[in-house]
Amino acid sequence: MTALTRRTLLAGAAATGVLAATATNAQGEMVVSKPDLAGKSVLITGCSSGFGRLGAEHYAKLGAKVFATMRNLPRPEADELRALAAEKNLDITVIEIDVLSDEQVAAGVAEAERLNGGGIDVLVNNAGIGISGPVEVQDMEATELIFGTNVLGAHRMARAVLPGMRKKGGGLIVPISSQLGRVIVPFAGHYSATKFALEAMSEQLAYELVPHNIEVSIIEPGGYPTEVWVNRNIYTAALKRRAEDRHTDGYPQVVASMGTEDGSGRSANPLDIPAAIARIIAMPAGTRPLRTAVHPGAKPQTRINAVSAETQLNWLGGSGYGPLIKAVHNVD
Repeated sequence: MTALTRRTLLAGAAATGVLAATATNAQGEMVVSKPDLAGKSVLITGCSSGFGRLGAEHYAKLGAKVFATMRNLPRPEADELRALAAEKNLDITVIEIDVLSDEQVAAGVAEAERLNGGGIDVLVNNAGIGISGPVEVQDMEATELIFGTNVLGAHRMARAVLPGMRKKGGGLIVPISSQLGRVIVPFAGHYSATKFALEAMSEQLAYELVPHNIEVSIIEPGGYPTEVWVNRNIYTAALKRRAEDRHTDGYPQVVASMGTEDGSGRSANPLDIPAAIARIIAMPAGTRPLRTAVHPGAKPQTRINAVSAETQLNWLGGSGYGPLIKAVHNVD
């Protein structure tokens, strides 16, 4: 297939590019030269704080045309980002998108494409939430909210940008998953369930988009000290207030601590995530990794990722799906 040949031809160039862009030490990855994102358009969800906010500034500083989206405009975070862009002469446009809304997703992507003069090069599916507590305590309101944001929201965004990417002849989708998209911590609510679903949906999408020269590269962060803990506590405290005793009685110690987590003990630099994404964006098309674990500490998911890739290749590599599977896993 064309996509497979393209990957093979670019393999050498990709190796050179990665070596030039990164170095590895015992503490994790560090940038030794800046990726060049000039000419790239990047649309990011969830830019009011955290990885999304940091990413908008980081990619723009590297030359990208950034469409930073967030919900509930007007809001101070949008004004602050616009002021930063004006002060530092960065190409950042703030657009309202709530990933729970079909209408806002469609309108926001259409506006970004209009301003860009065509399809978007890169979608960073960053918007996500956490709601902690035992699975039994998660009511339908909490369950629908977290799946709606972390899974259906990412699906809405991908569907919205894909026609433009196909028309343009290529593109890249970067879902922000988690270590907990491959391993499970008890009492974290449905967070792992949503991230497992995001991982599966994204990998399937990666295979299906090979003929269109559109790649999917999943980012798996470890724990970082971002505002996600503040929002998680708000959602979790609300769940706790409305939870029924018949569900909470079985977990008194866990329920007592719901809504009180502060992310303390996490000192890793959240800029690690935008830096890793920027390096991936700058890689030659057709050579980007399906998954990237990012954290200076333990990365327990890496062994699972390796076994998963091996299993996919052994199971379907010799079938009619083989060219798609091999292309995504960069195997000749």
